[in-house]
Amino acid sequence: MADPEVEDRKPQSDEARSAFGRPAGVTAQAVAVEDESSTTSEFAIPKGLDVPAAPAAEPEGSAFSTPRTYSAKQAPPAFTPPDGIPALRLTKELPWQDRMRTMLRMPVAERPAPEPVQKAADEAGPAIPRVLDLTLRIGELLLAGGENAEDVEAAMFAVCRSYGLDRCEPNVTFTLLSISHQPSLVEDPVTASRTVRRRGTDYTRLSAVYQLVDDLSDPETSISLEEAYRRLAEIRRNRHPYPGWALTLSAGLLAGAASVLVGGGVVVFVAAALGAMLGDRLAWLAAGRGLPEFYQFTVAAMPPAAIGITLTLAHVDVKASAVITGGLFALLPGRALVAGVQDGLTGFYITAAARLLEVMYFFIGIVVGVLVILYFGVKLGAQLNPDAALGTGDRPLYQIGAGMLLSLTFAILLQQERSTVLWVTANGGVASTVYGAMHNVGGISPVASTAVAAGLVGLFGQLLSRYRFTSALPYTTAAIGPLLPGSATYFGLLAIAQNDVDRGLVSLSKAAALAMAIAIGVNLGSEISRLFLRVPGAGNRRAAKRTRGF
Repeated sequence: MADPEVEDRKPQSDEARSAFGRPAGVTAQAVAVEDESSTTSEFAIPKGLDVPAAPAAEPEGSAFSTPRTYSAKQAPPAFTPPDGIPALRLTKELPWQDRMRTMLRMPVAERPAPEPVQKAADEAGPAIPRVLDLTLRIGELLLAGGENAEDVEAAMFAVCRSYGLDRCEPNVTFTLLSISHQPSLVEDPVTASRTVRRRGTDYTRLSAVYQLVDDLSDPETSISLEEAYRRLAEIRRNRHPYPGWALTLSAGLLAGAASVLVGGGVVVFVAAALGAMLGDRLAWLAAGRGLPEFYQFTVAAMPPAAIGITLTLAHVDVKASAVITGGLFALLPGRALVAGVQDGLTGFYITAAARLLEVMYFFIGIVVGVLVILYFGVKLGAQLNPDAALGTGDRPLYQIGAGMLLSLTFAILLQQERSTVLWVTANGGVASTVYGAMHNVGGISPVASTAVAAGLVGLFGQLLSRYRFTSALPYTTAAIGPLLPGSATYFGLLAIAQNDVDRGLVSLSKAAALAMAIAIGVNLGSEISRLFLRVPGAGNRRAAKRTRGF
């Protein structure tokens, strides 16, 4: 066993001796004297100057690890654009639709940092997957309700930013919703998607969803994630505001008003109403049996045409063309057509193509149903004249009243809130008045008159939606009812049934031109309201530049 004293006298190894240690035998006092007598370097730090200690060097890590000073919520942009980052004043004065639409059209690096509106119970904030799931559920209700793709993306973007999620990219197609969130430039993105399986028209539910998004975007309203889920569940569970019998009665009144709009009388009104109500019940029966919507439209188009043919064969002195035209008004898919054209004009070409394809299938279903009845009617000897002009210009007050009744019943069929029905009825009266003044009195072409009337409908609808901070669909869709090309569609189908294909195609082309004029006019009116009636201080609404044909 080694002696402790001998062990202490052993020399230490070289590894245990520091290179900057004080040599043995040199005292601290001698070192101080030596320092005072040594020559001072011109780069030395003067005495008395307090210099903070240098921070400890960061340990080397992976190139993909998050930097020590990085914060995902306060992440700087990747670069500053040459013309600077535009400043957006996200205030309550500007509707959240315009605020979110403006930022969606900006590159990700130029978007302002999100300002979390809804505060979470803990400092860590809500779980990102739950926020994305809530966003997808809200987008699903909007898309299933008929909202155009751009407004659906704006709503999804607003929900994400209200909970402080930056770098969110929503993507909307006809049946698929997806959203991607990247917490930072060095973290993996989180992506979620949801498929829209079933569509239904309920503008009351649509308005409730818009109100929820507006409350989430309002800094003065505190809504937790659990409260948002609860309100969304209540919106899903709410029943339609009108019962089934009211919808069937509205379909009949709509067809009757449309028949008066094209020159019919009392008998024509009753006949068109009965045909439309019978067609509505047959469509409900087909839907209950699980038949696709194509066959539902086919069977719904048959009763009005059959009643018109029966009155002609019975030699009743009525306009059978007005009866059939009135029944067609209740079936023409004007809502889907307007949404499809709007998606195409705003750059959502895949969604627009799918919507227009859906409209084409619905229209073909109507064509098949009417053509079958017209073919048998012609074979039975019914005298139907495709050149017969419908009286539309000699009763202006009746036509305006019929147009307002048509918009009123159309609003009920769309399950609108009772507070919006009167507004959309007045908007429909504006459409009927402008069209009658331009076409019947001024002699302007029906396409141009339809486009101008639809433009005013879109303008007033957008102004009303801005006033109430909701969707513009409840104020525009039912108001375009009096402008739908029912008569042109009927005469085209009748000419085809009588083997005059050329004349029939010309009439159907006119109907397609009128439908496009309606859709483009509504969209143009909305764009004009956003272009000239903006709140001062708002950022520019960017759009894609034209490609010059390349």
